[in-house]
Amino acid sequence: MNKISTMKLLSVLVTGLVVRATSASQKQVLNAFGELSYGVDVSFPVHHLKFDQDHQPLGDRRKAYEEFMEGCRQYYPDAPDSCDLTEEDRCAMSVRQPASMQNYTDTGFKKVQAPKAVFDLLSNYWETHYDERSQEKWPRGNTYVNHWAAPTYMVNVEETSLRGGGYELKNKIWDGVKPILEEWTGMELEPSSMYGIRQYTNGAILNPHADRNPLISSCIINVAQDVEEDWPLEVYGRDGLAYNVTMKPGDMVLYESHSLIHGRPFPLKGKYFANIFIHFKPTGKLLRERDTPVLTDEGEEHMPIYILRGSPDEKKWLREHPPQKSFRHNVKESPAAAASPLEELSHAAAIGDIDRVSHFVSNHKDLLHKKDSNGWQPIHEAARGGHLDVVKILLENGGDVNERTNFGEGDSLIEIVFDSHGYDHPLFDFLESVGAEL
Repeated sequence: MNKISTMKLLSVLVTGLVVRATSASQKQVLNAFGELSYGVDVSFPVHHLKFDQDHQPLGDRRKAYEEFMEGCRQYYPDAPDSCDLTEEDRCAMSVRQPASMQNYTDTGFKKVQAPKAVFDLLSNYWETHYDERSQEKWPRGNTYVNHWAAPTYMVNVEETSLRGGGYELKNKIWDGVKPILEEWTGMELEPSSMYGIRQYTNGAILNPHADRNPLISSCIINVAQDVEEDWPLEVYGRDGLAYNVTMKPGDMVLYESHSLIHGRPFPLKGKYFANIFIHFKPTGKLLRERDTPVLTDEGEEHMPIYILRGSPDEKKWLREHPPQKSFRHNVKESPAAAASPLEELSHAAAIGDIDRVSHFVSNHKDLLHKKDSNGWQPIHEAARGGHLDVVKILLENGGDVNERTNFGEGDSLIEIVFDSHGYDHPLFDFLESVGAEL
């Protein structure tokens, strides 16, 4: 497909197409549609922490970024360097990770309508619990959202203390959007995380980034908003050019969150914008024939299929995950192994099935903290899945918040959460609050 065809395709898939470009080092140009063009490091730093002074098609964005960073440093006067360290990590990851990931679509993103049943669930939950929303807590020096200037709030679908919240609601949401993402990617998917409903407030900025693994095939649903003007989602397509996607309540953006740089670098103008993030990962099963081959076998080291072999992230993953065999592979290789009570519990913890985990709490308490052949406990699987309610119930029933994998030689719970979901996940905040150690 030539460049003009690709641009036309993307313009059909996305409304609010505003700007495109190839790199910050290029001079200001117009694309085939007469639109202003730009690439990375123009609206906000993406690959580097420096702007091209000669290429400022959007005005003095360097000044906007410097004000953003100064706000963070002033908010954390006892650790101002933590803001800059977070930014260095964000940019390094934005360079390394997308280049290391298996892509499953030609464009990387697409806007559609959310299924009515799913949107109605979310809208009703939002309206019912709006007055019970809680302010989101962010780790020291976190720069993914300018929470120091524009606090964010949560009406958390995982919160079982909110009527209707918890596993049942999450499962309905996952089941409702999964067929759409599977059709788009051509891959069988399984849930990996769900985050929201998050409420951004006036002046909010979401720093451009790629999501941490295993947040792979994902979608954002606009649940509600009260804005003066559209608050665009900026994404960088496969051609390296910027696209701005506008959303109304009920709109859903599909995106390959592990490899697509995405953010909202322009401040929100209005009272609030509320959305939810829904994530899946591929199982390896192809649902349709593909023009471009994709990995479907994890290989001897059981490395995730979405990490390209020979890439920088392959080395990173192998360093962080010594060769081992998890219950998922046992189930795949031998259906009979699925009958193992410990594997059944571990699987329930991994997918956030709180009802099944509660069954084990009541009937098989001796298995709650038993180690498998790799030195993993069910609580580690729950942490990797990002399931706050499961981790809580396991800790309340004798779990150790500082238990490590690999028989005490591997990652801690909070390290697993950070690697899988980042600092901005509620489970990270919870573990930190109860004394978890990195």
